[in-house]
Amino acid sequence: MKIGIIGAGKMGYTLGKHFSLNQSDKIQLVGYYSKNLLSAVDAAQFTNSDYFDSIENIVALSDVLFITVPDGEITNVVHLIKECSETARGKIICHTSGALSSAQMKSIFSEAYMYSVHPIYAVNSKKEAYKDFDDAFITIEGDIEYLEVIKDIFENLGHKVKIISPDDKVKYHGAAVFSSNLVIGLYHMAQELLMQCGFDDDEVDLALKPLFFNNAKKLYETNCEAALTGPVERCDIDTVQKHLSVLDKEYYRVYKLLSNQLVNIAEIKNEGKDYSNLYKILNCEKDD
Repeated sequence: MKIGIIGAGKMGYTLGKHFSLNQSDKIQLVGYYSKNLLSAVDAAQFTNSDYFDSIENIVALSDVLFITVPDGEITNVVHLIKECSETARGKIICHTSGALSSAQMKSIFSEAYMYSVHPIYAVNSKKEAYKDFDDAFITIEGDIEYLEVIKDIFENLGHKVKIISPDDKVKYHGAAVFSSNLVIGLYHMAQELLMQCGFDDDEVDLALKPLFFNNAKKLYETNCEAALTGPVERCDIDTVQKHLSVLDKEYYRVYKLLSNQLVNIAEIKNEGKDYSNLYKILNCEKDD
């Protein structure tokens, strides 16, 4: 399979480097096309592959095309591929969006085989993120004809792969956001609370980062039940009430919403322990 990548952003660099480091008689990275030619040149140098100054050339030389552009640009790229006419028919075309299914691409160009291939992985650097990409869990959905072929490509690279339904794509992506992006939002809220207590930036990081890291490490190594500590797990009603009494409405709502989830986890961890009074407190309204 000769693989071409359209789009030279963080995902394009990371995926291309991953392919280039694992080339074999089964996969070969052809190179990059980007509307910014300099980006394609740099990505090609980074992955020891070629760059293309026209989309027609990369389409003609590739068996599989990975579209790694922002979500809003994916349909535009598919239209450009479709305009390549004979050379584009029968190609395998994959996008790497987490929230979009393959259906929108298929509605534009039915004569190619369309797939969404999404790594559950935080790609936060063009030239560094590839280093741990082996750990990425891959989800795939799309046309039945080459579904197993795409799955085999990534399984042969050592990835765990799950085929999902197109109908579940948005909910699936929401799960990934909950476990990554929204966690950053919670951490930021904790920073703000400490700053209200007189902490400066350095003190905030010194206080919170070890707590965050060690808790995340425990969760990574075990599960939610084993990692859970704190006043909700202990059913410490007095402490929870004190927290609620000093939190403004936005923080108050988030604290209660997530603490309800923690009660569910705590009930599994401490089977038989009565959390009913705590549950009532977490589900009452705050007085104005």
